[in-house]
Amino acid sequence: MASLYLNEKKRQVERRRAAQMMKRILIHFHSQMDEALRPQGVTIAQLRLLKTVREEPGASGAQLARSCYMTPQSAQSLLTGLERDGWIVRSKGRGNDRILAARVTPEGEKLLETAEKAAKVIEGKLWRGVAEDSIEALNGVLEQCLANLGPESNGS
Repeated sequence: MASLYLNEKKRQVERRRAAQMMKRILIHFHSQMDEALRPQGVTIAQLRLLKTVREEPGASGAQLARSCYMTPQSAQSLLTGLERDGWIVRSKGRGNDRILAARVTPEGEKLLETAEKAAKVIEGKLWRGVAEDSIEALNGVLEQCLANLGPESNGS
């Protein structure tokens, strides 16, 4: 009985440790990306939104917010900044005059290129010495974890 308790305690410690390491990796990655992007005057959130505008041209602010996992108010604020800085332009949508559709400007494309280069350098550091099959296995584990926490999860 005592060994079952110890095994369960060890599993709990290891699971918590894994979750903490995931969070630390994200914090370090974001910190290094912020540092790399600071000279361009852009944040990770702005960049994510800019990339989504490129991937979903003509999407409404609400659609972009959903794609970026942010509130519509946050997305609108960031879109305003991206437009002010000349990285996107917005115009009335074809089907609905109330919706402003955004598209990336050439300056925004240059910013995305610069950011992609910075991200590749940081990702290279992150994955140095890690075998591809380990990354594939990790992706499988993380996908399962996301599915477990997703809205369709039944909590078991």
